[in-house]
Amino acid sequence: MNRGSVERKCILEGIIKPLDELLRFVMIDNTLLPDFNKKLPGKGIYVTNNRSSLEKALEKKLFNKVTRHNLKIDDNFIDIVEKLIKSRALNSINIARKAGILVAGFEKVKEEIKKNKVEFIIEASNAGKDGKEKIAFLAKSIEIFNLFSIDELDATLNKDNTVHIAILKSDTSRMVYNNLKKYQNFLS
Repeated sequence: MNRGSVERKCILEGIIKPLDELLRFVMIDNTLLPDFNKKLPGKGIYVTNNRSSLEKALEKKLFNKVTRHNLKIDDNFIDIVEKLIKSRALNSINIARKAGILVAGFEKVKEEIKKNKVEFIIEASNAGKDGKEKIAFLAKSIEIFNLFSIDELDATLNKDNTVHIAILKSDTSRMVYNNLKKYQNFLS
């Protein structure tokens, strides 16, 4: 079965959506847990992937209603979920580096754009205005993610002053893209 065709219902909206637009949670020992790897046992409980949907589902106690249990839910649950999604996105950037499909630095990114090898670009959220404008001009229709600071990208890649990253076209680039998009959607 094509994984992209699998759909589930959001407990907040009551709308059936593709799995990649949803966050999965499970109840284990009367505790609500995120299950983004879809490996934990139990029936999945799904919410649209954005912070406000998760907040509303928690406020309305929808997880308790669906499970018919008074679940233990950490007071910082939303922040925990955000950190997990962010961590997955940052880890996928590191996987791209290890797979050899990541180039960093303005000049290297510029060269790969000219060769038409770039799937998408990651730009530090605190990049300078001049650099942002130059990359935007070069990128044209290439999607640019501005999700992480220079410090976060430096820590992920064990580099200094990481401002511009290009992820090159490959099979692995789709996984990286999906993780970045999931984090971007959660923040929206």
